[in-house]
Amino acid sequence: MSEARANILARLRAAPRLQPPERPQWQAPGFNDRLDRFRVMIEAVHGEVHLVSADTWRAHLRKVLAEKNVARVLAAPHLGLDWDDMVAYDAPVEDFKDQLVSGIDAAVTTTRGAIAETGSLVVVPDMDEPRLASLLPPIHVALLNAGDIADNLAQIMEKQGWAAAMPTNLLLISGPSKTADIEQTLAYGVHGPKELIVLVLQ
Repeated sequence: MSEARANILARLRAAPRLQPPERPQWQAPGFNDRLDRFRVMIEAVHGEVHLVSADTWRAHLRKVLAEKNVARVLAAPHLGLDWDDMVAYDAPVEDFKDQLVSGIDAAVTTTRGAIAETGSLVVVPDMDEPRLASLLPPIHVALLNAGDIADNLAQIMEKQGWAAAMPTNLLLISGPSKTADIEQTLAYGVHGPKELIVLVLQ
């Protein structure tokens, strides 16, 4: 190790540790419940929220997707969706990209939680639910346990122990994909899903 690098590291180690700032508390009259706050925030950016039970979400999702004329749905096998038009992400992306880009109408993924103050979902991709599953299909369906909604990101980091083992790949999703041109005309679905459906499991 060079002397300059050693000096820099020594100064960093000797520096006093700063206390984290006090967490802001999101307050709005009538919206003190985390689920209410999350729902208001994500619906404000065109997200769609459905409150369902852990036993009925599959049947409810089937009905919602049928109303949207969805034909092919991508989902990991562990989710237990045994529909005839289900597709599993079970091939390398090089072999699967044509189908993923143009042959899938919707994808279902789980979440690791949500942030009430911003209306954001916390998604941690893995081998069963790769990152492209929530980025390419026109409709993204996210499963969220109501008990996993936190006030802010700091609460999620603390509750899930990220200081000891932070996820290596993390997505914060706040509504469907959106972009605007120089005239500030907002368009949905240009760079990702044009619809986001959140099933909150109660």
